Amino acid sequence: MVIGGTGLLQIFRTSLETGERIEDIGHAFPSREKTNCEIKITPEERYQTVRGFGGAITEAAAYTLSRVPKDMRDNVLQAYYSPRGGNCYQLGRVHINSCDFSLENYNYVESHDTQLKTFDISRETRWVLPTIHQAQTIADRPLFLLASPWSPPEWMKSNGDMNGGGTLRPEFHQVWANYYIRYLQAMAAQGIQIDAITVQNEPAATQVWDSCLYTAAEERDFVRDYLGPTVAGSAFAGLKLLIWDHNRDLVFERARQVLSDKEAARYIWGVGHHWYVSEEFGNLSRLHNAFPETHLVFTEGCQEGGPQVGKWFTGERYGRNIIGDMRNWVEAWIDWNIVLDEQGGPNHVGNYCDAPIIADTAAGEIYYNSSYWYIGHFSRFVPPGSIRIGSSEAEPTEGLHHIAFLTPNEELAIVIMNESETDSRVLLKEGIQKEGTLKEKAETKELVCEVPAHSIVTLLGTFSP
Repeated sequence: MVIGGTGLLQIFRTSLETGERIEDIGHAFPSREKTNCEIKITPEERYQTVRGFGGAITEAAAYTLSRVPKDMRDNVLQAYYSPRGGNCYQLGRVHINSCDFSLENYNYVESHDTQLKTFDISRETRWVLPTIHQAQTIADRPLFLLASPWSPPEWMKSNGDMNGGGTLRPEFHQVWANYYIRYLQAMAAQGIQIDAITVQNEPAATQVWDSCLYTAAEERDFVRDYLGPTVAGSAFAGLKLLIWDHNRDLVFERARQVLSDKEAARYIWGVGHHWYVSEEFGNLSRLHNAFPETHLVFTEGCQEGGPQVGKWFTGERYGRNIIGDMRNWVEAWIDWNIVLDEQGGPNHVGNYCDAPIIADTAAGEIYYNSSYWYIGHFSRFVPPGSIRIGSSEAEPTEGLHHIAFLTPNEELAIVIMNESETDSRVLLKEGIQKEGTLKEKAETKELVCEVPAHSIVTLLGTFSP
């Protein structure tokens, strides 16, 4: 169960200076002392329903966990998936065939097997599937799993290589669509339900690792003419299909070109995006406003350049992006690798990155980065089924970010992050939305919360006991 409040907005805080890590520091308090920020919470102002939070269980992550003692592996998975003291993850992402965070290129069929008779995911049973099974046992429920391909087998591609971009050759469009179904069947046979898929990871990027290019028109046509009908006519007709799965700088224009085709759009449940390149969160609201029935999901983000153990800016990047995304209609947020080794891998092309948890397999140490705690300020207190509600400042405060939710238990969950060098003393006021204007309730409800420099707080409960 998610941690519950006791009224008067119980405060949980993580702070650079004090060393607090999601620590219960008491309650917000009534005060008329000077404050430097005022945030109004309007529970009647409703937005999207939250689906949850999670991370990717890649081959690199699962392999890394296999190289540390069992108690350390168990502790890491408890830290992510336990609903009692962990980050309460309920979502996950896996890769179809290899990705850069695999030990090497691989796929599931022998060369030129267009009938897919040799289809075999036994490689995943070595590391990835046991990790998923253990995570689901700890979470005490099946994870909502999203699967994404980085590349078709090399023989289906124009460049004859899983790496280096290339495109899907037209004569293999239906074979590749069938491949997704075979993957879903094989995972189901292993007791793993895949709930959603993306058409292609990062379809606009030629990478030195596993990659495949689609223009918007190519992605539209593949969904409309092959993948959509193939899924709809299978036993997996309820599968959620997402497009784009790339950066938010181009998310509106790219998705618009696909969703404007009504035949393609009828197969599409949502749009996935990543955080690389930009923090243009407004593009997500543009997309929602143009296609309000389309679900928006953050499908990948990580700090590039190898491990950043002990650094604080990584956590603040996570907090800023989660708030920015969810204030712009995103309903699910999936981090990249749940864990990496001391090098920031393994990665078969040396594309080393950071993760919220780093496992030093040489020293036998586990490091919890600031990003782990920042994610926890959302995932522990904002369960699936929560609804984003209104929160606004009379005047923006530099470095201060905030968002508010109403949980299924009818509690407020308010997250405030301060990435500035100055402590903030925040006046919280509960108001109502009426006839298009914000008016205070007859009995004004006000509380004060301290948000130190470089800290994040979650307030849970109500304005009165």
